[in-house]
Order: sequence, then structure tokens, then C-alpha cells
Amino acid sequence: LHLSAVKLAELHSDLKLQEKDELSWKKLKAEGLDEDGEKEAKLRRNLNVIMTKYGMNGKKDSQLVDTNYIKDGTESDTLDDPRLEKLWSKAKTSGKFSDEELDKLWREFKHHKEKIREYNILLETVSRTEDIHKNVINPSEENLVKEEILHNKHRELKDKLRSINQGFERLRKVSHQGYDTTSEFEEPRVIDLWDMAKSANFTEKELESFREELKHFEAKIEKHHHYQKQLEISHQKLKHIEGTGDKDHLNRNKEKYAMLEEKTKELGYKVKKHLQDLSSRISQGLQHNEL
Repeated sequence: LHLSAVKLAELHSDLKLQEKDELSWKKLKAEGLDEDGEKEAKLRRNLNVIMTKYGMNGKKDSQLVDTNYIKDGTESDTLDDPRLEKLWSKAKTSGKFSDEELDKLWREFKHHKEKIREYNILLETVSRTEDIHKNVINPSEENLVKEEILHNKHRELKDKLRSINQGFERLRKVSHQGYDTTSEFEEPRVIDLWDMAKSANFTEKELESFREELKHFEAKIEKHHHYQKQLEISHQKLKHIEGTGDKDHLNRNKEKYAMLEEKTKELGYKVKKHLQDLSSRISQGLQHNEL
């Protein structure tokens, strides 16, 4: 796959979370709690997202360019969207951002690109399901594709599209005006969650509690970013030492690299699991609004 050390650690975390979700689903299925197959379908969509994200789906053009803003800057990757490319170009040349702020903004752009990718995968899944539903000849076969499944998928599409529209509006605003120093959160995923939480059916007390949890979540993400940086630096140092032939020095650095790699994987899994839990809670609040 030719993935960087950071990307390999992220892949490990994604697969670990996928494995946990699949084990949970198997228990539900054994208890007869996934009769409509919706949870199984969602697992397949999630796996499809992972395979697409890391270039494991057999499509040569699907893998993201193996880059890391720490190592390669921000010039060797594309955003695959003319609107995003235009905003990014404007932000880079505006003089309103420090190098650190440009790194942070690039993470926001990449996060937005991933949201669009996930939305398109889900849209394709829904379209296939609707085609199957339309082609059902025998009414009894409709049990295979229940209306409830399509309803849930359309609701998920609606949530993702809302998040994409909110995210683009934020990118447009930040690219033109620069970062607001009074902004409550900085991490793209946390900003998304907070914007959606404010639209959900939460009481003031629940919203305040959620705000505090998001602060802890953001700190966890920042810690993960720190270890990602250290892992990438360690990886580059290790490659340099391998060429010197100093075995003692090499072994010491291999041990440090292994420790950083394991810690990065562990934190990556915790971040993704926490994100999954927070997103689920917000989704429930948004669904309650529609009732």
C-alpha cells in the first residue's frame, strides 16, 4: 500500500474499531436483534469507507496521495473539488494565516473531503438498495428490502449532507476571514459535533454537559496528533539510521519507534471510538427533532 507510518497506525485503529463493531453485531444477530439487516448493512458501508480511504478496494485512483502535513507540507495532495481548491488557494495567499494555522486549516479541508467521500459511498449504497426495491416482482420478496431500512439510510444521508453544508460554510468563512481567536473549538471533528449538537433536541443542561465532554474529546485528539508527529519524526530518523550501519543506535530507535507506534494506534482507536459514541448521541437527538 506504500502508506506512511501515521497512515498505517490509522488503518490499524480503523480496523480494530470495525472488528469490535462486527463482534457486537454478531451477538445481536445471535439474539435476533437485527432482523432487517440494517446494522449489517451499515457495517459493510463502514468497511467500504475504510477500504476506499486506504486504497484497498482495487481501484488505482481511490487511494489518497500518501502525504502528511507534518512531513510533506500541503502541496502534494488534492481536494478533488474545485470549490475547495479555490478556497484553499485563497487562504494560502491571503496572508491571514501562520504556518501552524495553515496546517490546522488543511486538516479541516481534508476532513471535509473525507465527509464528502463517505456521503458518496452511502449515496451509492442507497441507490442500489432502491433499485432492488423497485425491481421486486413478488410482493413477498419485499421482506428482503424493508421500507424501514431505506428510511434509516435516507435519514443518515440527510445528517451527512447537513454536516457537509455546515462544514463548507465554515471553511468559506474561515478562508475569507481567518481564524476567530474567540472560537470555542479548533479541531474539525469537534466543530462538526458541536454545530450538530446545537441543532439537536438537547436541554440546556445536556448541551452544557456535551460541551464539556467535547473539550475532553478535543484534548484527546490533540494528544493523538502529538504522537502522530512524534511517530513520523521517529520513522524518518529510523530510515536515516538504517543507512549508517550503527546497530546499537538502530536498535534503540527501533524500540522507541515501536513504543510510539503502539501508543499512536491505541490513541487512534480511543479517538475513533469516542467519536462514534458522540456521533450516535447527536444522531439520536436529531432524529427526535424529526418526530
